[in-house]
Amino acid sequence: MMMAATRSIDWDAVVSALNGIEVVRDAAQVAKLSKDYYHYSPILQAQLADKVGDLVVRPASEAEVLQVAAVCVQHRIPLTVRGAGTGNYGQCIPLQGGIILDMTKMQAVKWIQPGIACVEPGAKLAAIDKQTREQGWEIRMAPSTYRTATIGGFIGGGSGGIGSITYGQLRDRGNLHGVRVVTLEDQPRVVTLRGDDVQKVNHAYGTNGIMTELEIPLSPAYAWAELIVTFPDFMTAARFGQALGDADGLIKKLICICAAPIAGYFAAFRHILTAESHCALLMIAEPCLEPFAGLVQVFGGTIVYQKSAQEASKGTAIYEYTWNHTTLHARSVDPSLTYLQTLFPPDQALTLLEQMYHHFGDEVMMHLEFIRVNGQILPAALQLVRYTTPERLQDIIEYHEVNGAFIANPHTYILEDGGRKTIDPVQLAFKQEMDPYGLLNPGKMKAWQQVM
Repeated sequence: MMMAATRSIDWDAVVSALNGIEVVRDAAQVAKLSKDYYHYSPILQAQLADKVGDLVVRPASEAEVLQVAAVCVQHRIPLTVRGAGTGNYGQCIPLQGGIILDMTKMQAVKWIQPGIACVEPGAKLAAIDKQTREQGWEIRMAPSTYRTATIGGFIGGGSGGIGSITYGQLRDRGNLHGVRVVTLEDQPRVVTLRGDDVQKVNHAYGTNGIMTELEIPLSPAYAWAELIVTFPDFMTAARFGQALGDADGLIKKLICICAAPIAGYFAAFRHILTAESHCALLMIAEPCLEPFAGLVQVFGGTIVYQKSAQEASKGTAIYEYTWNHTTLHARSVDPSLTYLQTLFPPDQALTLLEQMYHHFGDEVMMHLEFIRVNGQILPAALQLVRYTTPERLQDIIEYHEVNGAFIANPHTYILEDGGRKTIDPVQLAFKQEMDPYGLLNPGKMKAWQQVM
């Protein structure tokens, strides 16, 4: 069934039906809350610049989410769920207008037990950690937008991050324990997903349900020292990253390797790094620093920066120069830069990585984030690309893929084209049941477009 065009909707009647729930109608605010960081991609800039919602609704409870869902179904209004808007692929941009459901008022940490917490989707990751660390626990992984990102946005649009060197990716079994989801059926209801069923909404861009509560695993909280180590050349730095990742006895949270000239974009570290530096940005558990220093020595590295966990709690946070914050800092200097997301195959010799590094040279600047995938440590890359044309960008992507590197394309807002590359029948079947009118974040799920 086709939804009504949003321009034919009586918005005054809609607002009246949402009585008691915060509604934002100011055009400038609505436009601002319709955006994320899609402008990292010159391809998405052209496709998404004019896409805005009609109004923003901020529910404060699950009951209010149910009320919004009922109104949307009654009027056939597209609904796009939003966290903090820190994503990079247009996941939360409304392609067909309608209501932006801003979840940031639902930010409670409902309970904390050893190894697990129950939280509302609008809770910021840093705020969750602040409470869990008081009991000796911390969240397992987070994006570089840790201070501002919400847990619902991270589950709905993210895939991994700081901590993935130990705990893998969000989609791995055990990294999400339970979710409560509101449907957009004729009579909206709350569905509880547990076990493997959580994958029905995990990394689904909010296309098949509105998450209202999540149970997430916690890990023991360590005092994380922050360090920067420089190396004489990039491949030595990369091999150090692989060796550190493979060192099971060293407890680590972050292994970020940047080839020259990337460090030249890091204004906060200009006193220790230059555009000629090949460096590793690291988070290491304080009790492991002595044996860690031995590994640095083996690879001929130089520790040029070190902060204790207590010192690191103030001022510059090293993680805000890693993952996609690396892209952010580089683009603040040169807005013509864009990026790729690449997963290299397991290979302790890093043969394909070395080939790509030499093949593209300065056009594709190598930035690695080591992560655990299916029990193996391997380099994921968020390379900085000197963008010229769409055709050249596609050539770069295809060269990687032909040679055996997996590209999670950050230049598309389509769920399947970005990372999975295949239709997920489980997520499609769940959407058909939960959102029969296709109102949730329409235009983002290729599978749904094909069955309509």
